[in-house]
Amino acid sequence: MRLTWIVTLIAAVLVVLFVVSNTSPVAIGLWPFDARVVLPLSVAALAIAALAFLFGAAIAWFAGMPHRAKAKRLERSVEVLQAEVGTLKDRLAQAEARRPAAPRAPASTELALR
Repeated sequence: MRLTWIVTLIAAVLVVLFVVSNTSPVAIGLWPFDARVVLPLSVAALAIAALAFLFGAAIAWFAGMPHRAKAKRLERSVEVLQAEVGTLKDRLAQAEARRPAAPRAPASTELALR
């Protein structure tokens, strides 16, 4: 836990240093369009990094969908099987309660068997 905070703090300091160091304006455009936007370099770089992060997160989320669906199916299957085990345990307990008790040998016979 402490290592996570240290790494996060270092990353935050690096981002702040990047933003403070790169304030010169840059013109950003997309080839087939004539529109240009003038932004500080740091804002442009952070915006592109944020878009790349969101794109990667979306890819990971879509890639995990089959695994989450399978896990949900298996979870439902486990619930059904647990209910069946509970039912079978109840039936076994009822069957054992109905079964007549085995006759006990007299105490003298038990001592002789030991």
